[in-house]
Amino acid sequence: MAGKRVLVVDDEKLIVKGIRFSLEQDNMEVDCAYDGEEALEMAHNKEYDIILLDVMLPKLTGFEVCQQIREFSNVPVIMLTAKCDDMDKILGLEYGADDYITKPFNILEVKARIKAILRRMEPKKTSAESGGILESGDLKLDRDGRRAYIQRKEIGLTAKEFEVLELLMLNPDKVYSRENLLKLVWGTDYPGDVRTVDVHIRRLREKIELSPSEPRYVHTKWGVGYYFNDKLSHGQNA
Repeated sequence: MAGKRVLVVDDEKLIVKGIRFSLEQDNMEVDCAYDGEEALEMAHNKEYDIILLDVMLPKLTGFEVCQQIREFSNVPVIMLTAKCDDMDKILGLEYGADDYITKPFNILEVKARIKAILRRMEPKKTSAESGGILESGDLKLDRDGRRAYIQRKEIGLTAKEFEVLELLMLNPDKVYSRENLLKLVWGTDYPGDVRTVDVHIRRLREKIELSPSEPRYVHTKWGVGYYFNDKLSHGQNA
């Protein structure tokens, strides 16, 4: 992951210093911010590969920063929270975060989460199995460029939203339980619960569905899980 640009945002300077030192050992380029306004300005002015964002910040909270970042960027965001309250974690996902880590944390866990997300963000090689375009009705998914379109207009999906949609579109009409989606998209060692999946499905529907309450693409099979409607589906390789 050498050369990747990371923005670390936390008002506790010792934590920032420790994270920065560790990431720089892996030859990552690390910038630091210590309040919400500074973080937002830096995210505006420079393109980052990933952002580590504390919840409790001066001037603007991490939730507010994440929400505003989502207005102009789909950069992966990992929230750092000192609270074990599930509501804080759900709020972070609601505001557009891709992952969260609870303090106190092991720096090895932080690095593992960063590397996992960055690996998923790497463009896939074009091949009959991994590359190409997936289409269904007005929805188009560019797997290599990791871009999504509705009626030829690009829509901003976070890393996890893209991965959920990609998995469902690759396996139309297959019903995935929330537990299965959590394992396949977030990984077997992810400490979150299945509500994470519900939040991402809701946000995904708000972006791709004309009427999220009456979805055309991503459907719910009550008591079982979620699936992609195959009746509109067709795919082709780029």
